[in-house]
Amino acid sequence: MDETVNAGDIARLVDVGRAAVSNWRRRYDDFPQPVGGTASSPLFSLREVEEWLRRNGKQFHVSPADRLWQQIKDDDLRLGERVAEAGRHTDPATFEFLYERYAEAHSRQLNVTPDDIAKLMVELAEADRGTVVDPACGTGTLLKQAGGARKGQELDPTSAEIASIRLPEAQIHTGDSLRHNAFAEATADAVVCDPPFHERSWGHEELVGDPRWAYGLPPRGEPELAWVQHCLSLTRPGGRVAILMPSAATSRRPGKRIRGNLLRAGALRAVITVAGGRDIWLLRHPLPDERPPEHILLLEEFSPDAEPNTRIIDLLDDHVDLSPSRHSRADVATAFLHARATFALPEPPALERREPPPMTTIGDLVRTAPGSVTVTSPTGASYDIDPEVVDPDYLSGLLRAALACTPTGSSRLDLKRTPVPLIEIDEQRRYGEAFRQLKAMEDGFAEAAELVRLGFTGLLGGQLEP
Repeated sequence: MDETVNAGDIARLVDVGRAAVSNWRRRYDDFPQPVGGTASSPLFSLREVEEWLRRNGKQFHVSPADRLWQQIKDDDLRLGERVAEAGRHTDPATFEFLYERYAEAHSRQLNVTPDDIAKLMVELAEADRGTVVDPACGTGTLLKQAGGARKGQELDPTSAEIASIRLPEAQIHTGDSLRHNAFAEATADAVVCDPPFHERSWGHEELVGDPRWAYGLPPRGEPELAWVQHCLSLTRPGGRVAILMPSAATSRRPGKRIRGNLLRAGALRAVITVAGGRDIWLLRHPLPDERPPEHILLLEEFSPDAEPNTRIIDLLDDHVDLSPSRHSRADVATAFLHARATFALPEPPALERREPPPMTTIGDLVRTAPGSVTVTSPTGASYDIDPEVVDPDYLSGLLRAALACTPTGSSRLDLKRTPVPLIEIDEQRRYGEAFRQLKAMEDGFAEAAELVRLGFTGLLGGQLEP
């Protein structure tokens, strides 16, 4: 069977965006037909794609790493094992390429920490030196961002092997971290961890009385609080922990006792929201006889200059709710005052009444001007045009206006059929300038809506006054 590629593979081979590949499929009748996959994710013959690209003068490069990926990727059930096996016989750059393709293909099964979050966690934990541990290291994403002497433990043997290949100088152990801790001595300078969420079979019954539960026995339904205490137990006094947590862990009632004890001991130093439903908890192993801090940092969005902004005593109520969104008083006031100082609504364009010009469609307009400048519509489709024949701002504005005029109940969205003015290039450019002004007004109204929201929130919460 021929080696197959999807639209993303083709885009990578030619160094273009996926939208360009979708555009080729629509515009060129001789583009290869799918040979497999699904309607939403079709597969194409690599041989046929290569022939089509050569025939149409489009430069491309299929690297040896890409050839190897095409050979192993169809073994879906054993793909991780195939990637790990290939890693034993390839150079680091080739293996990292294979790993990235594997992580992309199995994005729903693998718990891969996003790069921006991983970098922030390493920065917060100061995990660029000393001994750094990740007790749920997966395929090694967090440890790869870290420095120093790196150690990891992972339950899944295939992921652990991939991590060891990606990080040949690190110590990677296979096993259940909570039940069979590979790091008995608390010597880590920093711990970074993105543990599995909502795992109820984490060992509650077997681990009753475990000395790691210094801040309280984690309830059965609070496995993340078991991971928090496990991570703290791995650090030396003064060591830091950055752990990714579900946002619900800041306020669930069964975990309030442990949250309160972490605050009283001065172990929990910050909760920072980084994505929908996820927070970073920053902890520090208390030093002997150290006085706990009086404030904690709660942030809805990370700011490198932020200082602890919430009194711990105010959090020690019947709920011990650590949700940053519920305690962002100073942030609301500051955000409102900053937004008000910079707010300015642009002037609308000077538009006049005119007689209707000849009309065409967006599809016909694009077909008359093939070129190398790409304009992307709000729906994600892209059009390559000649800017000397069709003004890019004009086309962009037409696409935006066509989408706004499409009935909300429409079951099929085809902006190319929308009637639009057929005008010369100089007049197109005047239209394009008007579209830019209208877009600036639209952005201004969005800023106004955010200013209104901040004002209401600040007045309601007592952070602002008239």
